[in-house]
Amino acid sequence: MRPTWRDAKPALIREALDRAQHRPSGNWYVLGPSTAVRPGAPRPLAATVAGTEVVAWRTPGGDLAAGSGSCPHLGAPLCDSPLRAGTLVCRWHGLALDGTPTAGWQTYPAHDDGVLTWVRLDTAGGEEPLPAPVLPARPEPTGALAAVYRTEGTCEPEDVVANRLDPWHGAWFHPYSFVDLRVTGTDDDALTVSVSFKLAGRAVIPVTAVFTAPEPRTVVMHITEGEGTGSVVETHATPLAPDSEGRPRTAVTEAVIATSPRPGFALARRSAPALRPLVRAAAARLWRDDLAYAERRWLLRSTGRFPG
Repeated sequence: MRPTWRDAKPALIREALDRAQHRPSGNWYVLGPSTAVRPGAPRPLAATVAGTEVVAWRTPGGDLAAGSGSCPHLGAPLCDSPLRAGTLVCRWHGLALDGTPTAGWQTYPAHDDGVLTWVRLDTAGGEEPLPAPVLPARPEPTGALAAVYRTEGTCEPEDVVANRLDPWHGAWFHPYSFVDLRVTGTDDDALTVSVSFKLAGRAVIPVTAVFTAPEPRTVVMHITEGEGTGSVVETHATPLAPDSEGRPRTAVTEAVIATSPRPGFALARRSAPALRPLVRAAAARLWRDDLAYAERRWLLRSTGRFPG
């Protein structure tokens, strides 16, 4: 393979990251896949986002609701609370919380985009709030196949975003997935890449992909030419709570939203329950390596030894 280190200029990656970090997010953070918050679930989905305890659940009408994960009475963890007809019932003393402000309990704006769930935390984000998350263009849901993979690492969101804004590492760091990778464009708002995805043996699929960062914690890859034109891979980085040693933890949520004009793609969509685990397994293999990249970047930054 041709070395890419001369092209992967640290200043170029740093400038792309800086532009991303200065775009508005409206204080929206990804919680996880829409399917993780199920109607009729016995308990809410619980998460700690940017150091804030959050619970999310479905109302009787199926809408997404979110609120503080701490009971306003004596601070009980609401993650353990049973859900009864869309109402959280605290296990400590039976306080019922139906998603409306109660006894000082804080509710949060929540959004379900059909693939991912989001929560808006204005105190944590500190930006001007937006009514909805900043979402990229996606294929029409009726003609797409979506799969979501989530993992966590010891780093900050910027390290995950910097990894995605360095496409030059793709064929070197992931030879099992990519070959013939060339970055063909590096304008202010996008990185254009020509790359072949490995299938099996020597079989590959050549495509052109464009990487953009619509907000500080998101990088999107749009396939613009080749097989799967119109498909999207979204990478979202969500800060969590520090670990027991005070190191930052970040969740990576990757949403693959695939489409194709080929007639056979309708069969693929009908086979979605069988295909989604395969898509998630491929994402898991990539992120095993890419989290090592992000974690190493954070370690060097935190010790003052990062060369970029």
